[in-house]
Amino acid sequence: MNEYFNQDQSFSKEISREFFRNVYGYMFAALGISGLLAYIVGGGEQVMIGENEFPKVFAEYFLTATGLSPLFYIVAFAPLILGMVIQGAFHRMSLAVLMALFIAYSVLMGLSLSTIFIVYTDGAIASTFFIAAGAFGAMAVLGYTTKTDLTKFGSLLYMVFVGMFIAMIVNWFVGSSQLDYIISFIGVFVFTGLTAYYMQQLKQTSYNTALSEVDRNKLALIGGLQLYILFVNLFLSLLRILGGSRD
Repeated sequence: MNEYFNQDQSFSKEISREFFRNVYGYMFAALGISGLLAYIVGGGEQVMIGENEFPKVFAEYFLTATGLSPLFYIVAFAPLILGMVIQGAFHRMSLAVLMALFIAYSVLMGLSLSTIFIVYTDGAIASTFFIAAGAFGAMAVLGYTTKTDLTKFGSLLYMVFVGMFIAMIVNWFVGSSQLDYIISFIGVFVFTGLTAYYMQQLKQTSYNTALSEVDRNKLALIGGLQLYILFVNLFLSLLRILGGSRD
C-alpha cells in the first residue's frame, strides 16, 4: 500500500514540476517579447521634435503634429481588453488560439511599455527591474511554501485593486502627482500580495491529476500570463516611486 502511495506522490510532484516549468516558460517568453519590443521602439536613436527629444521609432508610429496618435491609445488600452478576453474565455478556445492571443498580448504590452524609455533613464529602468524581480521572487516563494490559506487575503487585495483602478482613471483626468505616488505605493502592496496568492492557487492547480493534458497546458499559459501581468505592474509601480526621470 505504501509503495502505491509513494508512486502516486512521485507522479503528482512530477506533473507539478512540469506544470510550473510551463508556467514560467510562458511568463519569461512574454517578458522577453515585451522587453525587446519596448527597447526597439522606445530606445535607440533619438530625434528632436520641437523642443523635446523622442526615440525615432516611437516618433514615427505614435506621434503626430498635434501629439500622440490614435494608434498609441489603441496600443495602450488594447492589452486590457485582450487580457480579459484570454482569462475569461480560455475554456472555449483551442490552445493554438490562446497561444496566438498570448503572443499578441505580449507584443501590445511591449509597444505600450516603450514609453518608459522616454520618461525614465536606462539606469533607473534596469535597477528597478532587478528590485521588482527580487520582490516578485520572494513573494512567489512565500506563496508556494506557506501553509496559510491566502484565499481571503486574495479577495481583499482584489477589492483594493478595484479601488486603485478607479483612482487611476480619476487621476488620468486630474493629473495629480501626489495621488499617482500614493497609487504606486498601494500598487506595490497589492501586486506583491497577489503574487503570493496566485502562486498558492497555481500550486493547488498543479497537483490536480484529474486535469486533461490540454486543460493543464491552457491553465499553465493562463498562469504564466497572470504572473507576467503582476510582475509588469509591480515593476511599473516601483518605477514611478524609484525611477529617475530624464527631466
